[in-house]
Parts: sequence; structure tokens; C-alpha cells
Amino acid sequence: MRRIITLTFLLLLSISGFSQSSEIDSLSIQLAFQNADTTKVDTSLKLIEKLYNSNEFDKALKYIIESEKLSSTLNYKKGSAEIAYYKSLIYAQKNDYINAINGYARSKDIFNQIHDTLGVAKVNNSIGLIEIKRGNFTKGIQYSLSAIEELEKRNLKKDLSLAYSNLAKAYYNIKDYDKSIEFYLKALQAQEQLNDKKGIDVSNSQLAELYSKKKEYRKSIEYYEKVLANNGSNDSIRGAIYPKLGGEYLQFNDFENATKYLVEGLSLNRKLNNKQGLLTALTNLGSLNLQQFKLGIAEAQLLEAGEIAESINNKSELLKHYKLMKSLDSIRNRFDAAFVWQRKYYELKNELDKKNIPSINTESLDEPDLDLSLNFDQSNSNVTSPSLNETQTKKDFERLQLIFYALLAALVIVFTFLILIYIKRNSSLKYAQELEEKNIKIELQNEAFQEQTKHLESINNVKDKLFSIISHDLKDSLSSINSFIDLLKDGSLSRSEFDNLIPELSENANNASLLLFNLLNWSKSQMQSLKPNPSLFDVQEVFEDKIKLVEQRLENKGIELVDHSLRDFAYADRSMVEIVIQNLLANALKFCNRGDTITISNHISNGSCILSVADTGIGISKQNIEKLFKSNSFTTTGTNNEKGTGLGLSICKELVELNGGKIWVESTVNVGSTFYVQLPKSKPAE
Repeated sequence: MRRIITLTFLLLLSISGFSQSSEIDSLSIQLAFQNADTTKVDTSLKLIEKLYNSNEFDKALKYIIESEKLSSTLNYKKGSAEIAYYKSLIYAQKNDYINAINGYARSKDIFNQIHDTLGVAKVNNSIGLIEIKRGNFTKGIQYSLSAIEELEKRNLKKDLSLAYSNLAKAYYNIKDYDKSIEFYLKALQAQEQLNDKKGIDVSNSQLAELYSKKKEYRKSIEYYEKVLANNGSNDSIRGAIYPKLGGEYLQFNDFENATKYLVEGLSLNRKLNNKQGLLTALTNLGSLNLQQFKLGIAEAQLLEAGEIAESINNKSELLKHYKLMKSLDSIRNRFDAAFVWQRKYYELKNELDKKNIPSINTESLDEPDLDLSLNFDQSNSNVTSPSLNETQTKKDFERLQLIFYALLAALVIVFTFLILIYIKRNSSLKYAQELEEKNIKIELQNEAFQEQTKHLESINNVKDKLFSIISHDLKDSLSSINSFIDLLKDGSLSRSEFDNLIPELSENANNASLLLFNLLNWSKSQMQSLKPNPSLFDVQEVFEDKIKLVEQRLENKGIELVDHSLRDFAYADRSMVEIVIQNLLANALKFCNRGDTITISNHISNGSCILSVADTGIGISKQNIEKLFKSNSFTTTGTNNEKGTGLGLSICKELVELNGGKIWVESTVNVGSTFYVQLPKSKPAE
């Protein structure tokens, strides 16, 4: 079906082209057989018009030159005016504006001589187009407006369509969006009557953009959809419109429609490699995902958009990119990066604002103040007496002097106003930056306060734990010793009973001593005040000292101790290492049964000193091995129901690591356990 439509369209084009070519050939033949009179000039003008509409400008110029000579010879003013008009149109098409303006002035002068107001209106409309193209918007608007009334009176749709479009563009450039919309709507009406499909699409697109600038997003959507309805199968147009349409839906948070159009627009523009369409789609998608807090996706899309904007030097889209990146980094608490984006945003905004400051010839116009007569640009020459001329000249000079001073005063006021705006803008920017810096400082203070609160809570927990252990475990050991002393004081014990209780008393004293050691060191480590004082010492001496402390307990429990220690040196805090070995020996005793063996040894490995305490006791399960060495206490009862605080191994780990070493265990249930301690042999290199 599509192929049939395409073939039909091509056929119609070929028929239209053939028809136009046939008319040109017919007029050429007719011209060849005509007499050299005004009729021949009129036929030539019809042929020139056809050639101009067919963009055959060089061929048209040949006929213009011949017709110009004939009209001059015949003194045919209407012909001369029309020929000068078409000649200027061709100069304008070739961007030769100087010759075009000169030709229009000659044409207008002749049209005025023969009182052809329509001809004057057409010339004014054409001059308006040139001035608007050159950026002289005030002048261009006045010329085009002066032609409108005459063109409307004759209902010349084609000329009106051109005039309305020119005026709409001019008002758009001086940012008078209401007037621009008014004339685009008029142009659209004329284009629909002419069935000018290209013109209709341009007007609809411009109206959509204008309504978007005025924040009338639903009207903007309406006109974008009209463009799509007229070009549903054109990928290029859909690629240009979809991202803009998605952006309009995004303005009032219709995320579903926004997503649909933006995703399809992105896909189309990637396929077409249309960078402008890609840029619009990525920027709007980045904004959409930012609003939905999909920050990772938003960042990737915005970064790609920024690269494209820089590559094609699209500064308005680059400004949007900076603003969105500032918001993204602010949400992610990356305030340093947000400051950079904000600075870039204001630098570019100031640059664009300076470029967009209206100049005298681009400021908004008040139509009632304009002279819209057809010959507003021609001064009236009145014949006056010499004395009147002198008076008039004096009055003109005084009037010009007054105007000059008024303009000078206005200029001073404008400059003062602009300076004040600049100062205020800088002040506002500085205030915003200071406010943001204060917010960051407050956030950092809040974070520090939270850290302090956590630290105080941790210390409080240490205190509670300390009191709990003192009130139970340490109290039990000390109560037992105190009871024994009371019995001695009362004389209730015989000599043999006293001898029998001494080992138990010794064990209680040792338990209390070890527990007190552990408590003090644990509480100091938790409060971060435990610092090692390393030195070089003999490991074997430490083993020998600690074995003496547990000899009585080994004998009472029927456990054999095998000493394989060697004379070797370690670089660490000796008192801390003594606490570690004492804890490991106490643990081995606690979990051994009668007849089990404890073996102590040390050796050198990779330049480190390795100490080990092995036992053939009940061993440790895999689940419990994972709980050892944790900061929170973990304990189980010994083979004779011995109790513990659960702090011993935690303290061992703290002390070993403070000395630059490490501790670990290997154990099998019902086979035994081996605890290893690795310590440095010399002072570490700084």
C-alpha cells in the first residue's frame, strides 16, 4: 500500500513539473512571435514569474534584461516597476542585499508614480523580509506591517502568508512572544488555505515552541501533535518532534507519556545520528529520571547530553545540562561537584544574557507609535521660501538637539539600570553560594555530632558491661577469698584443713587477677586509650613465667604440660604478650579433661615469631570458631563448669593487633585446639 501511495505521489509531481515546464515553453514560444510592444513586456513578465517560482533565476535574469530595455524604450512604467521588482527578488535570493534594496527603491518609486498601491505593498513586504533576515527587526517589522493592510484588502494569500511569517519571526527574535503567536496563527490560516504543507509544519512547530516558552504546555503539545499527524511516517520529523513532545509532558509530571515519547525519540535519533534530537532526548530523559530518583541512569544520560552539547556548541542546552548536573550532585551530597556545576551555570548564563540584551533596533515595538503608511520611508519635499527654510532649519536643529539630550539621558539611565542589575545578580549569586556553604558546614557538624553520640553510646555500653562483670564474676572470686580469710580469723580451720584449701584459694586469686587484667585492658581498648610500649624480649622467658602461675591448676586437674619453647626474641609490648599467653593457657586448662595434654612452642616463619598453645581438649565447633575474637563477648563453661567473661580472646586479638601481629585458631571437636600468635621480630620500617 505504501509503495502505491509513493508511486502516485511521484506521478503527481512529475505531472505538475511537466505542466509547469509546458507553460514556460508555451510562453517562450508566444513571446518569440509577439511585436515589440507593451503586450510583449506583459508576456515576458508572466514568463519571468514562472521561472522565478521554478527557481530558474539565471534564465529569468536573461528575460529581465531584455524586457528592461524594451520597457525603457516604450516608457512603459508599469512594466519597468514589475521588472525592477522581480530583479530585486532574484538578488535577494542570491543574498545580494545591496542590489536588492536599490532595485526595490527604484521599483517602489515607479509604483508610486503610477499610483499602484498593491505594487508598493509588495515591495514593502519584500524589503521587510530582507531587513528581518539581516537582523534589523524594527525596520523589517515596520515595512511588513505597512504592507499588510493592502495585501489583506486584496486577499492575496500567498503574499500574506509570507508577510505574516516574516513578522512572526521578527517578533520572536525581539522576544515579543504574544505578537509572534498572533502572526504565526494568521500565517497558519493562510497556509492552510493555500495547502502549503511545508509552511503549515513550520508554523505549527514554531507555535508549539512559543507556547512552551509561555509555559502553556498543553497548547504546545497540541501543535506538536499536529506536526506529527501531518508527517506520521517521516522518521526525521518524528525524531525532531518526539523529544520535544516528551519534554512538554514532563513539564506537568505526566511521566508515562513523557517516557514513551522520549524513549522512542532517543531510539529514532540514534538510528538517524541526529545529534540535536539526541541532545534534546537525553537531556529530557535525564531530567525525568532525576525526578524519579533513578540517579545512576540520569547521570549517564546527562553526561552524554553534555558531551553532545559541547560538540555541537549548543549553549542553551549546555545551560540546562549544568543546572541538572548541579541538582544531581546536590541530591547525592557531592557538594564540591555541585559547586563546580553551579559556577559553570552562572558563567554561561551571564554570557548568554549579555548576548541577549536588546539593542535599539531589536526592542519590543508599540505599533500605534509606528508610521504604517505605504510611503513612511519617503520624506515629503515642500517648496518654501528662503526665510521659512531658515526658520524650519533652526527648529529642526533645536528639535534634534532636544532628541539628542533625551537619548543621552535615556542611555545613562539604561546603563545605570544594567549596572544595578549586574551588581544585584552578583550579590544574589554570592549569597546563594554562602548559603550553600553554610548548609554543607551544618551537615558536616551534624555528622560529627552523630559520630560523637555513637562514641558516647559505645563508652556507656562498656561501662555497663564492666559493672556487670565486676558485680558477678569478680565479686564471686573475691567473696570466696574473703570467706577463707574470715574462717582463718575465727580460728575455725585446723592446720590440715588450711593446707587442703590453699590450692583452691590460690586458684581463686589467680582467676581474680587474670579477670582484673582482662577487664582493665578491655575497658582501655574500648575507650581507645590502650597504647603499646614495644621492646625486644625473650619469648621463652615469658612462657616460663606464665607456666609457674598455672602449675597448681594443671596438677589439680590432672593435665600434662609439654614445653617445646625455644630461646627467641620478639619486638612487642612484653606485658601485653604476657596477658595474651596467660589467657591462652587459662583457656586451654579450662577446656581440657583429666589426662589431656597442653603443648607450648615457638618458631620463626617468614621473619616473624610464631607462638602456639595447643591442647587435646574438647575442641571448638565451626559455628563457635566464627564467634571467637569478636568485640561482643562469647563464652562457654569449661570441663569442670568453669565460668568466664567472654572477654579473654577479644582482649588477646586487640593486644596482638596493637603490636602489629595477628592471632588465629585451628580446632577439631573432640580432638583439640591450637591457638597461634604471630609477632614481629624487629621494629617495622617507617
